[in-house]
Amino acid sequence: MANGFAEGYFGIQVNSLTERRILFSVWSPYATDNPASIPAELKITMLKKGNNVNAGEFGNEGAGGQSFLVYPWKAGMTYKFLLRGQPQSDNSTIYTAYFFAPEENIWLLIASFKRPATNTYLKNLHSFLENFITETGDQTRMAIYGNPWVRDSNGLWTALSSAKFTADQTARKRFRLDYAGGVKGNAFFLKNGGFFLPNVTIDSQFNIEKLSKPPVIDFTELP
Repeated sequence: MANGFAEGYFGIQVNSLTERRILFSVWSPYATDNPASIPAELKITMLKKGNNVNAGEFGNEGAGGQSFLVYPWKAGMTYKFLLRGQPQSDNSTIYTAYFFAPEENIWLLIASFKRPATNTYLKNLHSFLENFITETGDQTRMAIYGNPWVRDSNGLWTALSSAKFTADQTARKRFRLDYAGGVKGNAFFLKNGGFFLPNVTIDSQFNIEKLSKPPVIDFTELP
């Protein structure tokens, strides 16, 4: 997961030996694992989606609106993620996600969702590296998170240079010890699986050099 925030997540997945996806989801403010139980006034509304993007609902880990694009992303390539949170006057927030396809040199719209009973800009920014296929726990995987920026409502870009390494209950209860995070080059990294040692102390703080060249994006041309 590349761009995580308090109300949802945005990143990439390996879904099978032949399928990979760009995934963007927003949780409903109604606490449930069953999307069918969400009251109509608290459901996530899809406002728009990109070409070939699948959209619907999800459950089991909370519930809400989900979208994904089947896309053959490749290990070792650098991909860009752009996420916008826009609080509205009717006590809702619109979240819109774009993925930059380097092969086409364009930003692709994934989806735009409206979340009711919410009035906030993006907060609780985070990323994670997850293996949900237990049979592949003997394989080490690593993700590198570089060039992180945020842009405020006045159009001012700020480089992010500090991150805290955290872990889920699998690591905190010491069921698995093959986890790590830190700095690689001038970027953050996360690593897990494969039974490697040593690991990294959970809740360690890491810093990179603050970048000076903000992204150049023509927001008027985004789909």
